[in-house]
Amino acid sequence: MRKNRFLWITVVIPMIMPNISSGQKQWTLAECIDYALRENIQVRKADVSVSVGEINLQQAKDNRWPSLSASVGESMGWQQETDVYGETAFTGSSRTSASLSSGVTLFSGFQTKNQIKQADLSYRILQLSTDETKENVSLNILSAYLQVLYAEEQVTTSRSQANATREEMALAYERLSLGAIANSDYLQVKTQLASEELTLANAINNLKMARVTLMQLMEYPVDDSFDIARPDIDSLLSLPPVTSASSVFQEAIQVKPQIRNAELGRESAAVDLELAKGGFYPTVSVNAGLSTGFTQAAEMGSQLKSGFTPSVGLSASIPIFRNNQNKSSVAKAMQGITTAELDELNTRNQLRKEVEQAVLDEQSALISYEASVNQYEASLETYNVAEEKFKLGAMNSVDFLIQKTNLASAESKLLQAKYELVYCHKIIDFYRGKSLTF
Repeated sequence: MRKNRFLWITVVIPMIMPNISSGQKQWTLAECIDYALRENIQVRKADVSVSVGEINLQQAKDNRWPSLSASVGESMGWQQETDVYGETAFTGSSRTSASLSSGVTLFSGFQTKNQIKQADLSYRILQLSTDETKENVSLNILSAYLQVLYAEEQVTTSRSQANATREEMALAYERLSLGAIANSDYLQVKTQLASEELTLANAINNLKMARVTLMQLMEYPVDDSFDIARPDIDSLLSLPPVTSASSVFQEAIQVKPQIRNAELGRESAAVDLELAKGGFYPTVSVNAGLSTGFTQAAEMGSQLKSGFTPSVGLSASIPIFRNNQNKSSVAKAMQGITTAELDELNTRNQLRKEVEQAVLDEQSALISYEASVNQYEASLETYNVAEEKFKLGAMNSVDFLIQKTNLASAESKLLQAKYELVYCHKIIDFYRGKSLTF
């Protein structure tokens, strides 16, 4: 019966706590992550970068089309003239001109085509970088969310321990009044209660700080009424650990944005090489124009009609020698490809190491959790026996409080191991591309 009472305090009470404040909104993990992704400054800046990349891509595509421009000019001049009477005066004249011009590059060593490829790759890289930023924010929210849950259970556990000690102090006081125990024994229990009340106060403060941390990571204004939903954490504890890091890694390389980002970086470096090679090719352009003008307003119509001057031209720019600039550009682009390939390999290796560590952490966390469960059950059984002896007066306060302290320590380690295992399970889900939800 004593064991069932402790299980009720440590397991059942946290499960029914949501019903106590049913009228208050409780944020799920998914809601916290969604809110953070909407409000996080880094995510929003990344979204702006994606928008700029999209504009650059559209501009690269628009560069294929001919340009068209128009110009209008007005010029005025004066000259001194002498009439038949020998008088001089300045006479003025004006000319109005208008023109249209258009030009298009017919060939530039495939530069336009490759610039479109480069802009498209840059746009997709920005999208993937945004996904990486969102993943980092989501992981931070997960960690902070679990920390709040852990802190809440610490408060519940600390409060139950303090309440139990209050009952024991009342019993010790009765015995002290009857002269059954010495004052020192009573003071031992009283000191223990003070220590546990301090632990409870610290746990409450830790909970407040954990909530504030979560709200700040979400960019949510700190609110005392902020509360989170309490999922069925215990259901995750029975999940079997992953035995093969390679299988998780194979799943990860299919879904993790940093892998695809590194691949696109290599492709972008290859396009840089093609752009550099394009400098060796000639550039062929065609242009056309149409201009007209008039000098006397009275004759404007006839002058415009007879003054049209159409033009069309074809030009070619052939690179002969540019101080080895093209050669250097090609050489640097080839080195860029090598660097991009090494970056891709490093990204894959880094992800593999992270997965291997995550799998090892999960296996270790499960071992620690199972050991903590065994330690807690043994400590609880020992405590139950000690409590009965203490109630019957067969055990002094010092020996009883030692067993109580051992139980509190075992319970704290079990709680820590529990959330460490849950976190490790969710990290494996993260590398597999699963949603960070409960």
